[in-house]
Amino acid sequence: MAEAARENGRTFRMPHTLVIVGSLIVFVLILAWLLPSGTYQTVEKAGRQVTVPGTYQQIEKVWLGPQWLMLAPIKGFLDGALIIAFLLLIGGAFSVIQATGTIEFAIRRITSLLATHPHLTKLVIPVLMVVFSLAGSVFGMAEEVIPFVLITVPLAISLGYDSIVGTAIPFLGAAAGFGAAFFNPFTVGIAQGLVGLPLYSGLGYRVLTWFVTTAVMVTWVMVYAARVKRHPEKSPVFDLDRQREKADADVNTVEPWTVRRALVLGIFISAMGVLVWGILQKQWFIEEIGALFLAMGLVMGIVAGLKSNEIATAFVAGAKDMVTVSLIIACGRALLIIAREAKVLDTILFHGSGLISQLPGIVAAQVMFLVQCVINFFIHSGTAQAALTMPIMAPLADLVGLTRQTMVFAYQLCELVNPILPTSAVTMGVLGMAKIPWEKWARWFLPLMLTLMAVAFLLLIPPVLTHWGPF
Repeated sequence: MAEAARENGRTFRMPHTLVIVGSLIVFVLILAWLLPSGTYQTVEKAGRQVTVPGTYQQIEKVWLGPQWLMLAPIKGFLDGALIIAFLLLIGGAFSVIQATGTIEFAIRRITSLLATHPHLTKLVIPVLMVVFSLAGSVFGMAEEVIPFVLITVPLAISLGYDSIVGTAIPFLGAAAGFGAAFFNPFTVGIAQGLVGLPLYSGLGYRVLTWFVTTAVMVTWVMVYAARVKRHPEKSPVFDLDRQREKADADVNTVEPWTVRRALVLGIFISAMGVLVWGILQKQWFIEEIGALFLAMGLVMGIVAGLKSNEIATAFVAGAKDMVTVSLIIACGRALLIIAREAKVLDTILFHGSGLISQLPGIVAAQVMFLVQCVINFFIHSGTAQAALTMPIMAPLADLVGLTRQTMVFAYQLCELVNPILPTSAVTMGVLGMAKIPWEKWARWFLPLMLTLMAVAFLLLIPPVLTHWGPF
């Protein structure tokens, strides 16, 4: 009967992610037709274009024809070319690495070790998530988590969890730190500088916030992981993970060490060390990280004894796996392009700020947070969002009696909703690497996101009541 119901279409089935994002493109284009066009004046400050408060003016309506439904995704490819190229390269490189069997070999060894020390298993999730959270808080780790997913997903599955847990360990760990950052130069540092606050002022309350959000994120993932371990069939990705296990069925035994295995694993560990050094000391971004993984994959393939044709075939197969997520990223960028070309982004910001100015302090701070969440749907760069909104939100905060410190805090907390946004290249890149459909991830993450938003609302109350300074 169940099969007949499915065949007759009576069972609801979530549409493909491309269908969802494509529908959003249609929605944003219709919205662009309905909203008036307008702009703020901008000036260059410290090498960045900064919006001048009080300069919004409505301009002649910019009409975008229906051809933008096709043009915008193409322009989205160009706009997101760097992250798309990064994903194609890193997907190909990791496919070569997987062809060597090194990651699976290392994970089987780790699993074997944990089997003899079961008390250590419980520490894997909290320890790793705290490390990634610190990375997100201190130096703004975001895109950099993408390659780690290919390590933590098989590790989580080998420990009896699922691929959602494996994805959440680096992704949500870093997201917790990024959203509740105390040193992040790309959010806290830039935003405070733009509104004239002493750099990294308000550190004490931000550290407390980091502990709270990280604890919520870690606890949520650990409770879910324990439930999945008891009842694997309740996992939203149960069928997907079973397919992974079937694909790896021939590598379930723990193989002995060989010189070649040791060399390949040594190269991998050394490359991870170089990655951390490059991010911390040289401020590497995705170009350098992509080049590192490309070189690592090729060298590991050669040392592992793979033939040139085998390396090429594995690389192409891995890059092919990234095509769908590349299309989704391009379509996600298309949303911003339509809003930008139709000159309605500033209009949305202008009317949103007008609404906030009518509200009492606590509610105003919470609405500022919600407005920043909406803007975050279109603009995922924390630095770009700060440059756009801080010059407008700062005088608005003065008007409604909020300190600028509180306003910056409301802005940075909006990053907590990033992991669900289909328009985020980082989100879609992570899910592409983990091979988890966005709709399954979104359904799982939505209750956590609502919990995090409730936590953000509560965390915004003390700054309002205490007039959190310095001004």
